[in-house]
Amino acid sequence: MGIRLPYQDRQDAGRTLAGLLSDPAFREQAVVLGLPRGGVPVAAEVAKALDAPLDVFIVRKLGVPGHEELAMGAIASGGVIVVNEDVMRMMQLDASEITRAAERATDTIQRQERDFRGDGPAARLEGRQVILVDDGLATGATMRAAARAIRGQRPQRLVIAVPVGARTTCDAFRDEADRVICAATPEPFQAVGLWYQDFSQTTDEDVRALLAASRGRRHAQTT
Repeated sequence: MGIRLPYQDRQDAGRTLAGLLSDPAFREQAVVLGLPRGGVPVAAEVAKALDAPLDVFIVRKLGVPGHEELAMGAIASGGVIVVNEDVMRMMQLDASEITRAAERATDTIQRQERDFRGDGPAARLEGRQVILVDDGLATGATMRAAARAIRGQRPQRLVIAVPVGARTTCDAFRDEADRVICAATPEPFQAVGLWYQDFSQTTDEDVRALLAASRGRRHAQTT
């Protein structure tokens, strides 16, 4: 399957990615998780194609105090923390900085989960085939935190799937998942947004609407 870049938008990227997941094996006990916000429109197309439930899996970057754009780590739903040791050494930070940032981020994660899902429960991951989706893979810090947190919930199989990614980052994830699918690995990579014609921000309302539409579609199939 030839991949044409740039993608028109995240929906176009999701449909392309779904085409690479067309093997019936990907449908078995599948649940599709999107990393909010930008990963959710991509994941929604994958979930629709696989006739699988859609949910979010939230990861927050832990920024260096005073330099929030610089990630010293990331924390995922469930409390799994991934630390960027290089940044910690460079900025001469100790573990207490990570702990304080993680405590603040945990509150935000829990609030976002309630906001996105409402009263609905999180998708059950144990024994399932989890397909973890984002709109691209650059450094991979947030995806790594998500993958390790999901592993802790004992899925039967973990698949990481993105429409575009840096080749070295995609290769580095072979030890984090049972299968890694990077639809395109252009070089030089530079940034995810370069490979989309429309890379406008996905809003919280967009995420809520996509989750609601997925739930409605699956409910209609069972009634």
